[in-house]
Amino acid sequence: MKITLIIGMILLAGLVAGVWYKEQGRNLGPSASRGGGTPSVVVAVVSRQSVRREVEALGTIKSRESVVLSAKVTEKVEQVHFRDGQLVSAGDLLVTLRSGEQKAKVRAAKANLKEQQREYKRIEGLVRSNTVASSELDKLYTDIEIARAVLAQNQAELDARFIQAPFAGVLGFRQISPGALLTPGTMITTLDDLAKVNLDFTVPEQFIGQLRLGSDIEGQVAAFPKRQFAGRVTGIDSRVNPLTRAIVVRAEINNPDLMLRPGMLMTLSLIVEKRVGLVVPEEALVPRQRHNYVFVVNSDNVVEQRQVDIGFRSRGEAEILGGVAEGEQIITRGIQRVRPGQVVETRTSERFSYQEAG
Repeated sequence: MKITLIIGMILLAGLVAGVWYKEQGRNLGPSASRGGGTPSVVVAVVSRQSVRREVEALGTIKSRESVVLSAKVTEKVEQVHFRDGQLVSAGDLLVTLRSGEQKAKVRAAKANLKEQQREYKRIEGLVRSNTVASSELDKLYTDIEIARAVLAQNQAELDARFIQAPFAGVLGFRQISPGALLTPGTMITTLDDLAKVNLDFTVPEQFIGQLRLGSDIEGQVAAFPKRQFAGRVTGIDSRVNPLTRAIVVRAEINNPDLMLRPGMLMTLSLIVEKRVGLVVPEEALVPRQRHNYVFVVNSDNVVEQRQVDIGFRSRGEAEILGGVAEGEQIITRGIQRVRPGQVVETRTSERFSYQEAG
């Protein structure tokens, strides 16, 4: 009786175990019933791209040419010919000061010069006829030169009453009004040449050996976050700041749309070196002690672990100097689930499809 009961219990336990195993197989799917299945990983292809070494910095925009316009003489403003923020060309008339007295002086000086020249010609004829000594001509020539100097002086004083733009650019706010008395140094307005702007930024002294005239820079400003501005290094300061241990570098940026204004802060990258090399996603690197490794999937979908040498790094990418070849597939996601020599399924997207699962 006992033997029959024991046999019945064994059969019942076997039946329950069989039902449980069958249900687990259904829940885990076909891959689980095969003993875990082939792991699926995300891969990227090793590609040859342009790589570069960059130095990030902050810089300040400055005008290529900038001046505060003022008068050379003391005089009242007769007329203002410009508006706030106006674009002007070199030589455009901006302000006219009262100039009646200077015009009269110029006319008098011109008349005096003509009189001296006529007298010179008259005496010159008398000298040829030996009526007058030749020394008289020397005295008249001196008088002519003095008259010319007086005319030039009066003309310069007259020209100072007409204030013109020294170069093409954008004017600032008008600081004067008609009828105001100007004195030397009184600010009329500002003028900035913004067709090209300068960008001054500092670079740590350890990068001095890599600085070159003509190096490219790329930058952005907060006012236009989606716009990237490009320029070239045009100057390197002769001294390092002993407090900050940094050197000032100047770049020039084309600004045809006048989007960049003096005083703007720019976040920039100074490209100190660039070349073409093999590039992989930075997430594919597996650092171990002092070395870096990647997992390569060969043509048989077998995983290989390789030590690689790293070159330039940028955001999200790394240059590989040796250890992999162009066109090879390396694992970027799922590295923790695989081991060298294991067969894997590869995909190029992180999204997992049900077709792959079935």
